Amino acid sequence: MKNYLFDFDGTLVDSMPTYISALLRVLDENRITYGPETVKIITPLGLSKTAEYYIGLGLDMQKNEIVSTMKKYLYDDYFYTIPAKANVISVLRSLKEQGAGLHVLTASPHITLDACLKRIGIYDIFDNVWSCEDFGTTKADPEIYKKAAEKIGDRIENILFLDDNIEADKTAKLAGMKVCGVFDESSRHYTEHIKEETDYYIYDFSELLSIDF
Repeated sequence: MKNYLFDFDGTLVDSMPTYISALLRVLDENRITYGPETVKIITPLGLSKTAEYYIGLGLDMQKNEIVSTMKKYLYDDYFYTIPAKANVISVLRSLKEQGAGLHVLTASPHITLDACLKRIGIYDIFDNVWSCEDFGTTKADPEIYKKAAEKIGDRIENILFLDDNIEADKTAKLAGMKVCGVFDESSRHYTEHIKEETDYYIYDFSELLSIDF
């Protein structure tokens, strides 16, 4: 059986502008300066580790206050408007019909992750839906991919991980997974770099059906 491990934001759903703007809004409102590299750094971290990173930047707020503020900014779009990316739903159903194992690993918290997947009708298609908070670490840590493989019950080198973020792709590859980069407008400038770091690359989800790993 083939096992696929999917990122969520920017891979399954068209949410990266919403996700990033919600996280950066906390810095903007508190007049904390940051550079263009900040988006690449925080994308795979999850809310808890992003809050810790922000405190390191000089944000004078408690960690739990930062996390709850970011969640508040994320709620409405994930609950009501964010759509699946093109061809995602039909491809996932095709893979499931072929007997594939489908799993999610994302930095997004369950409160927005689960609601969004249920609204667009694909929550039940997955064998596992994990947030980084389930593992107590981030997608910037190779151990999270090893732990996910253990829970899936397959050898790590047999699992195909899909993500639009270069740092997550590199870390999953380092951990031993096969990796497929996914095009997203938010990471357009990293497209060629992602291609260099991954085993496969898709611009549209329909291309996934032709990948034999």
